[in-house]
Amino acid sequence: QVQLVESGGGLVQPGGSLRLSCAASGNIFSIYLMAWHRQAPGKQRELLASISYGGNTNYADSVKGRFTISRDNAKNTVSLQMNSLKPEDTAVYYCNAQISSAWGTPSDDYWGQGTQVTVSS
Repeated sequence: QVQLVESGGGLVQPGGSLRLSCAASGNIFSIYLMAWHRQAPGKQRELLASISYGGNTNYADSVKGRFTISRDNAKNTVSLQMNSLKPEDTAVYYCNAQISSAWGTPSDDYWGQGTQVTVSS
């Protein structure tokens, strides 16, 4: 059993910052790609940023230069530093990870429960 638990969401004013964290726990052998997604009401889920085990990152154009993804492989965590937040960043944010539970087994896709981020004055 593997769990991803997000924290750090909340209400912030436009131009402000928030840091989201996600911790993976349970039967973990290795964590491959980790990522953050978001889903606003009435919209499709959007991939924001991803990071490989070795630290290679990719960002959606909508957050490039404002958001920074990072991970701590020793702690099985991934974070998203969000700066210069805009009202259109309001959404539920989800972490996602590809995790294998044993040597030689394929990875499965796991999701956190989501954390609400609201950007409003």
